[in-house]
Amino acid sequence: MTKIAVAKGDGIGPEIMEAVLHIFRAANVPLEYEYVDMGKWVFDKGYSNGMTPRAQQTIENLGILFKGPMETPKGKGVKSVNVTARKTWNTYANKRVFQTLHGVDTVFSKAGIPIDITIVRENIEDTYGGIEHMLTHDVALSRRFITHPGSLQVIKYAFEMAKKKGTRRITCGHKANIMKLTDGLFLQTFYEVAKEYPELKADDIIVDDLCMKLVTRPDAFDVVVLTNLQGDIVSDLCAGLVGGLGFAPSANIGDHISIFEAVHGTAPDIMGKNIANPTALLLSGIALLRHVGLMRSAATIENALLYTLEQGDHTGDFGDKSVPALNTTQFADAIISNFGKVPANNPKPLLENMPVTPTVFKLDKNPMLENRENTNETIIGVDFFIESNEQPSVVAAKCLAHTFGLFKLVTISNRGTQVWPTGSMFTNLVNTYACRFESVGEVSITQTDVIELYRHLAQEFKVCSTELLNVWDGKKAYSLAAGQ
Repeated sequence: MTKIAVAKGDGIGPEIMEAVLHIFRAANVPLEYEYVDMGKWVFDKGYSNGMTPRAQQTIENLGILFKGPMETPKGKGVKSVNVTARKTWNTYANKRVFQTLHGVDTVFSKAGIPIDITIVRENIEDTYGGIEHMLTHDVALSRRFITHPGSLQVIKYAFEMAKKKGTRRITCGHKANIMKLTDGLFLQTFYEVAKEYPELKADDIIVDDLCMKLVTRPDAFDVVVLTNLQGDIVSDLCAGLVGGLGFAPSANIGDHISIFEAVHGTAPDIMGKNIANPTALLLSGIALLRHVGLMRSAATIENALLYTLEQGDHTGDFGDKSVPALNTTQFADAIISNFGKVPANNPKPLLENMPVTPTVFKLDKNPMLENRENTNETIIGVDFFIESNEQPSVVAAKCLAHTFGLFKLVTISNRGTQVWPTGSMFTNLVNTYACRFESVGEVSITQTDVIELYRHLAQEFKVCSTELLNVWDGKKAYSLAAGQ
């Protein structure tokens, strides 16, 4: 028996979790369940991360969490419990499989276009770091972190998964045409990993073009790997292709801990009515079974689900409205009654079980993800983000008064667009400028030199933020302003 942690969730969470576990018990799935306290009601008791310390310890001891949908209180300054859980335990790969389900009508199923898309989304970094500051009363800043080690983890997982799946194509979705350093690093890492898998067809696509093609020819894609925010949006788009979030499983995979969950809402309007659709959570549970090697149990349950859907059995949120809807319990019982039956479409093979016991790691320090640096690094300048409602020429004059021979003022930009030394009077301004100083001759400077310049500029402006201008092996590691 494998013991896993179970968090029932908020709203309809307890109802659909009970339905899924009822199916598991009927299938004699060899799992034990330890229930943990997570969700909105835990926030309300004063736990700012949405889980009790005992729950966190239990999950870290067991290595597997199966969770229902959870709500984060609004307007209380707390982080999403879902995002917090994924980031705390470094479940770096979010895997979501979207397949045509016969009995769930969509425009594509009616057109006879089969869908089988796996989205692998980076789960830790990007804007989901939630690192934000108000630079002025008018200007908010969000820091977007894309790292090579973090990108390597999720992309390596995507290629390994695609290889085992026997995929015909793996695609990197990105916006590297605009975000040349952040998305550029992710895309560069994708092709680094692709060299290790010559048997797979690896290509890339700009994310907006990807979205257009997904809604016109979704059958052209197989495995798609993306950064966090773009992956979040695209995965929900793909859920819409197969009937909605009620049919979209989610697995969050890490080296030590993995989370399987329903990612739809808590639906408080139907809470307690026993009419919610448990399909998404059941599909997530089936992914959990395969993760721990219970292949036969997973196939038996999934085949019964697919057969049940083909027969037209449904809950009230989908299906033929002329056929009476089943409640949550009745739908679960219908699936149980179909154990051993095989659907006409896309049946799952009954593979032998390969049970595994999750390895519990006792870590005494945080793992440091770092690539060995073999480059020559120098600092050649600094960007100062300053507050001012003056015109660019006035800001420039004040900056030029403090260059003192070591620094030259190269450009001033506003919201990423150059406004000095050249620009346009038609460019609207906000009260935060980025003033870029580079060393004369682009010689190496020190942080002490930057601090001295900071001290002088602070006499003229409020300095909101700074960024060093690094150069590695002669290559500038910073972007240019539009128009520079």
